[in-house]
Amino acid sequence: MSRLTRLCRAVGVGLAVTTATLGMTQVANAAPAPPPNVPPALVVPAGNQLFLVGHVIKGAGVQIYKCNGTSWVFQAPRATLTGDNGQLVATHFPGPGGATDPNWQATDGSKVAGSVLARDPLKLPTDATSIQQLLLKGTPIGASGDEGRLSATTYIQRLNTGGGVAPPAADCSAATADTTKDVEYTADYYFYKATGKR
Repeated sequence: MSRLTRLCRAVGVGLAVTTATLGMTQVANAAPAPPPNVPPALVVPAGNQLFLVGHVIKGAGVQIYKCNGTSWVFQAPRATLTGDNGQLVATHFPGPGGATDPNWQATDGSKVAGSVLARDPLKLPTDATSIQQLLLKGTPIGASGDEGRLSATTYIQRLNTGGGVAPPAADCSAATADTTKDVEYTADYYFYKATGKR
């Protein structure tokens, strides 16, 4: 084999490896697909782009309720979110404000708090089997915008919910006051940041 032939083959292999690497990088950096069939009230305002999707699969999340002697009152969420590849992307838990202060923390340590802007349905029917879908305003915690995966979050959608509704009212009485129940739920969380933000 001539020196020229060996050189051509080596260059060809190098180009193939470079092309494959670029292809994998582009796939890894590809933006996630936007959620289908979003209720009008939960559409994220223009000027924001989807950058992360996390799924709460069966057995990975609960909505926690406490009996006050007459009814079940929502206390907090507790869940792990996984990506489409099955890897952990974030955890979901109550912030210092409790039930009205949901927080998420990515695997890199960055955090965001959410405040509810809209619900679908607006009022949960008494016979509902799934918790409401939500649009939340995102407020990064302890970050100026470049410190981690969630540090630029502007909005969060909770969609495709299953389960998670309060236990039957009949299960709450003076005898069960101050007890809590974990109710399993599933959902997809979509995280947005300002368009063009890296």
